[in-house]
Amino acid sequence: MKVILLQDIQGTGKRDQILEVSDGYARNFLFPRKLAKEANATNLNAIKMAKSAQEHKRQTEREDAVKLSARMAEMTVQVPGKAGSAGRLFGAITAQEIADALARTQDIKIDKRKIVLRDPIKTLGEHEVEIKLFAEVTAKLKINIVSDQA
Repeated sequence: MKVILLQDIQGTGKRDQILEVSDGYARNFLFPRKLAKEANATNLNAIKMAKSAQEHKRQTEREDAVKLSARMAEMTVQVPGKAGSAGRLFGAITAQEIADALARTQDIKIDKRKIVLRDPIKTLGEHEVEIKLFAEVTAKLKINIVSDQA
C-alpha cells in the first residue's frame, strides 16, 4: 500500500515522503497514530500544492531579504554609547543595541541573533557589522558609535 508520511518516522522515512508499506503496518500502526495517510490522487495533489506554496513563500522571503540587503548597504545607523574622554566605551556595543537603533531610526526590525559581531565594539566611530537576513543573504551595515554624554 502506498502512503504519504505526515511526520518523520525513524527507520521508515521523512515527512511528505511517499512509501510503499505493508497493508498491516499502514492500517494497524501508521493510520491510527496519524503518522501517514493513503497516497490517493487527492492527497498527492494536496501535498504538491502545499510544497509549491511553501517554495513560493521561501522565494518571496529571499527576494525581500535581497532588497533589504541592498538598502542596508547604503545606510549608516548611529548607536549611542557611554564613553570616556579617550573615546573608549565603558562597555561594549551589543547586538541588541544595534537592533534597537535600527528599529528606532530606520524602522527595520531585525532579530539580535542575526547580527554578527566578530569582535566587541569598544570604541567610538564607524564600524561595519554583518547581518544574516536569509540563508545565503547577508548585509553589511555601517554603524556610527557616538557618545551619549554630549
